[in-house]
Amino acid sequence: MKRDFPIELLAPAKDKSCAFAAINSGADAIYIGASCFGARKNAGNSLEDINEIVEYAHKFRVKVFVTINTVLFDDELTPAKNLIEKLYKIGVDAIIIQDMGLLEMELPPIPLHSSTQCHNASLDKVTFLEKVGFERAILARELSIDEIKEIGQNTNIELETFIQGALCVSYSGQCYLSYAIGGRSANRGECAQPCRKKYSLIDSKGKKLVENQHLLCLKDFNASSHLEELIDAGVSSFKIEGRLKDENYIKNTVSFYRQKLDEIIAKKGLKRASIGVSKITFEPDLDKTFNRGFCDYFLSGRHKNITSFDTPKNKGELEGTVSQIKQSCFSLNNNILKKNDGISFFDKNNELCGTKIEKIQNNWFYPNSMDKIKVGTKIYRNFDYEFNKNLESNNIVRKIAVNLIVNIDETELTLSIEDEEQNQYTLKINNNYEKAQNLDKAKENIEKQLCKMGSTEFFVEKITINAKNVPFIKINEINEIRRKLIENFVEIRLKNYKIKKQQPINYKNFIKNNLDFTFNITNEKAKRFYEKCGAKVEEYGLEHPSQNTKNKQVMETKHCIKYSLGYCSKTGKKLAEPIFLVDEKGQKYKLSFDCKNCRMKVHYP
Repeated sequence: MKRDFPIELLAPAKDKSCAFAAINSGADAIYIGASCFGARKNAGNSLEDINEIVEYAHKFRVKVFVTINTVLFDDELTPAKNLIEKLYKIGVDAIIIQDMGLLEMELPPIPLHSSTQCHNASLDKVTFLEKVGFERAILARELSIDEIKEIGQNTNIELETFIQGALCVSYSGQCYLSYAIGGRSANRGECAQPCRKKYSLIDSKGKKLVENQHLLCLKDFNASSHLEELIDAGVSSFKIEGRLKDENYIKNTVSFYRQKLDEIIAKKGLKRASIGVSKITFEPDLDKTFNRGFCDYFLSGRHKNITSFDTPKNKGELEGTVSQIKQSCFSLNNNILKKNDGISFFDKNNELCGTKIEKIQNNWFYPNSMDKIKVGTKIYRNFDYEFNKNLESNNIVRKIAVNLIVNIDETELTLSIEDEEQNQYTLKINNNYEKAQNLDKAKENIEKQLCKMGSTEFFVEKITINAKNVPFIKINEINEIRRKLIENFVEIRLKNYKIKKQQPINYKNFIKNNLDFTFNITNEKAKRFYEKCGAKVEEYGLEHPSQNTKNKQVMETKHCIKYSLGYCSKTGKKLAEPIFLVDEKGQKYKLSFDCKNCRMKVHYP
């Protein structure tokens, strides 16, 4: 199918300051949590703040999406509906949802995006979402470029995919491990991240195959080398993960991907989803921002370089090896470190440790602590002080280019302003001014003062003044003319911004007939929705009061421990199965393997 959607860079926002940083750095859209019902419980925002973000974002045609993407209980549906109504009234562009019970509520006509928590991992599922009426499907991270291409060629729904940030080891929406262990549900925005903990691996005979490693911990996602392929496959929205990340992360990652996408957009003659130019004075570098090492996950197919078994923390960039030590300092075979840099290193027990460089003298580095630093220790820099200081002080501004045309005749001044979207406004003023004695100076003053856009969102790219006789206009009067021109132009632009309307919901046959707990149905309206779509709900979601996690599958993942450790059944190496993960408290979790589809499942005892 023909796909002619504009290309969108979608950035996360923990709060208002992060939202403004994302917009100024060049995001075409942002996603943010409201006060509740978001899949990051600790990243909520007030309606007042969201309203302020919407007003600022829409100046640049940047869209604001709000996450209402947890599963909901029956008594939460009405509060969720009320919240969506308030978000609609303040001009939010779309709502990201997981719970289909919301489709049974009388929602305002605000566009709906299907969260990745909906397990959008197949053509059948995305086709169903399109037929139901969703405007957008947020694809599962596990899909390859070929799988995305198949979806893109056979649907015409907007496709959004992650390109940067932390990876959940489980298919999103299919992880119940945190809930099973401590009652904190990932589907309710409360994940305790047990996938970042240490585990041992034992076989059915009790033999320990691996001891105390982070066997479920993945590297971070980086798809920057695949952007053009993803566009060709049908993706129009490119999503950065990180609704708990700070402003420096936002500035760096958004600026990096803005540059990358702009190159591709120019090369392929595509359309960008927002307007405005962002001015930065630093060189974006993804390696300088928190990461666990990078991988492209399964975009290019299965490979072993996706795990971070040694640590779930930000190890940083390898800078050198300790060549000599003294009581309070060390030297490196590379002297790139600077004062105030943060460093990390592994101790003899393979635990990641960290400290800060307090002083550098004669190529000797004096850290806060020399504890556990030995000759031969590899030193990583996990905090580049100068880079981060530059980010913090970098006041990124975003401006919209406008053209001004000033026509002056004996009776009237006509001032026209136009932006790149062809929004226009014309201001006419009676010419009651005296003829200037110095025509060139008068024209120069008019041009200079009209181009002073100050704190507005505009900058003058081109100004044309057509006049035979230039009048003398006082500077304060020119400034007042400019103020009126901009004030009315801003109002016109605001009126011309149109928010899409959600189409009516359609009930189409679902992709499965019998639904178990993995479909995360936790309220009666969600049950009713699936029944209208021809499915039978046999089990409620695990968070439902009627359910428990005993003997349940609590994770499904495309990451395979057997494959990562060289025991893939297709290679001929054998293990005494079943095999088990054992956590630091001694709790065992049975692993099962769907080798035909290359998936691993974790089971709660």
